[in-house]
Amino acid sequence: MPDAPRTVRVLIWNEHLHEVENETVRALYPAGIHGALAEAFEEVGGFEVGTATLNEPDHGITPARLQETDVLLWWGHKAHDRVSDAAAEAVQEAVLSGMGLVVLHSGHLSKPFRRLLGTHGSLRWREADEKERLWNLRPDHPILEGVPDQVTLEQEEMYGERFDVPDPDELLMISWFQGGEVFRSLCTWQRGYGSVVYFRPGHETYPTYHHPDVRRIVVQAGRWAAARLRRDARDSPNADALEPVPNPGKEHIL
Repeated sequence: MPDAPRTVRVLIWNEHLHEVENETVRALYPAGIHGALAEAFEEVGGFEVGTATLNEPDHGITPARLQETDVLLWWGHKAHDRVSDAAAEAVQEAVLSGMGLVVLHSGHLSKPFRRLLGTHGSLRWREADEKERLWNLRPDHPILEGVPDQVTLEQEEMYGERFDVPDPDELLMISWFQGGEVFRSLCTWQRGYGSVVYFRPGHETYPTYHHPDVRRIVVQAGRWAAARLRRDARDSPNADALEPVPNPGKEHIL
């Protein structure tokens, strides 16, 4: 008999600043953006969901906690510089060792994302209450299972090319905006043993994370990116030969 689906351990990280400081955002997300995202996972089932925020000790993302996390979701916007280098390095090492990472919206400028991709993550942007249409390029992909050919958001912040990231391993969705720009909105990369997903929508002053198709994509991205293997990527042991070799253990300088 096939094994029962395993429970995926999800940790949702959110700055949780806009919801505290801005009444419009607080009205949209009374439990915080992390609370709305946690609700999406809990509705589907099969996940063990935790949350962490910027102002917790160690930002709630110690190496020990990350070791017990299959996939980390990251929403950040106005306080990227307040995330400690130690926390960013802990996330980077966890991904290289197998943990999944799903970066949302303005997380493209977060320290973990930029460290893992090795670029600035810069892009063009505009806040003008304009329509966004996301086109599904890979309806066969597990992240986009059950997602229609196009998803329309009546109001969103515009992100436009050029998006300063390495060419994605998989480009799953592109966005068109009312002002004419296009953008690579759903991308994946492999880094070490871990998978990285970037998904664009989610500006804090719009109800984007209440949209059923956006919630479906976020949840399925979390399940797809979740760790399949955890192994310390820094571990480079000396290897005993499997077959007889001349001068075993002798160092050769090339």
